[in-house]
Amino acid sequence: MDKIKVLLAEDDFNLGTLLKEYLDAKGYSTTWAKNGAEAYDVFAKSKFQICILDVMMPIKDGYTLAKEIRVVENDIPIIFLTAKSMKEDAIEGFNVGADDYITKPFNMEELLMRIKAILRRTENKMVKNTEQKEFEIGKSKFDYNRQILEIKGKKQKLTTKEAELLKLLCLNTETFLDRNFALKTIWEDDNYFNGRSMDVYIAKLRKYLREDDTIELINIHGKGFKILTKK
Repeated sequence: MDKIKVLLAEDDFNLGTLLKEYLDAKGYSTTWAKNGAEAYDVFAKSKFQICILDVMMPIKDGYTLAKEIRVVENDIPIIFLTAKSMKEDAIEGFNVGADDYITKPFNMEELLMRIKAILRRTENKMVKNTEQKEFEIGKSKFDYNRQILEIKGKKQKLTTKEAELLKLLCLNTETFLDRNFALKTIWEDDNYFNGRSMDVYIAKLRKYLREDDTIELINIHGKGFKILTKK
């Protein structure tokens, strides 16, 4: 079996060396870049299964790097490493598409567990069962397999998490989508940071759906979310 390829972007020499040696010893193939610009050059030339990005790096910071990576490959998992612990920094990370966020100093085993959990979710999505994949909501159409939302003839390509959320919303139009159920189904953990990440994706879906005046995505306070359709 081919080794899982990890892109590590970390400007601290000691931590970068330690992380590369640890991940390689655990069976991963780790490419270590010392700044954001170098990391993007490496990313553009090879295929990776997951990215681990330090936030504060010279030349190009981790947030900027993540945005550029997302343009090229929308669904690759990204974990941010940061010395900051402010919730606002975590939210910024999720805004640019992070799958997880770990604050320095951290335990190597904890990082490894998070990597495995994210890769497991990614693998599970690739072998999803054959439940309903196409939906009509209001005047719009949603193709889950192709991750395309079509509104008034305009096709919007969705990210994997946007598509997962929209599918759950569509499957729960008769009642509502329970917030904790969505978190545990898509993120596998209903912790604070995953909750804020989901809120970001809900906001993005709401923005897309506003183009269809027969649809409204509402919050049900303390419970979850629901798509309302008007006739």
